[in-house]
Amino acid sequence: MKRRFYLGALTLGLATGALILTSCSTPETRISDHPDLYQSLSARDRALVSQGQIRPGMPRNAVWLAWGSPDRKIIANMRGHPTETWIYVYYATYPYYPYYGPYGPYGPGLGYSLGYTTVGVATGTTHHHGGCNFVFFGDPFYDPFFYSTPLSIPYPGKVVTFSSGRVMSFQYLAPN
Repeated sequence: MKRRFYLGALTLGLATGALILTSCSTPETRISDHPDLYQSLSARDRALVSQGQIRPGMPRNAVWLAWGSPDRKIIANMRGHPTETWIYVYYATYPYYPYYGPYGPYGPGLGYSLGYTTVGVATGTTHHHGGCNFVFFGDPFYDPFFYSTPLSIPYPGKVVTFSSGRVMSFQYLAPN
């Protein structure tokens, strides 16, 4: 009974992994899946598409072969001409460094730890700012909204604008 359960779980895990890995689309996979689109391009555009690059004046199909399907599309009108802008969204993970110490940076106080954050009662330190005096009690680095998973921040990594079915302009973030 246990063996059949483990065999079923292993099969499900392998199938899920294969689905995830095969769903990654690259210029090579798009070219092999659509050779007719690739062959309809000029020699110059075929060379660029196979490297995942685009150029001004390139047709929309070539951009799709090179960069894939966009995450967002914006329909607009520029100077009386209809345009379509494709946005490719990337994600950056923001590093979160929790504060582990039992005391704040303002000296010793009464403090206790709650998981990854710290709650402390300071000694009532007075701070001056803008002609006013402030007294702080508690840990200034206490984060009641701490999440154990890092935040993913979306940003536009690539943007391409078409007019009359051809690339009018494009932008992408260059690697550092």
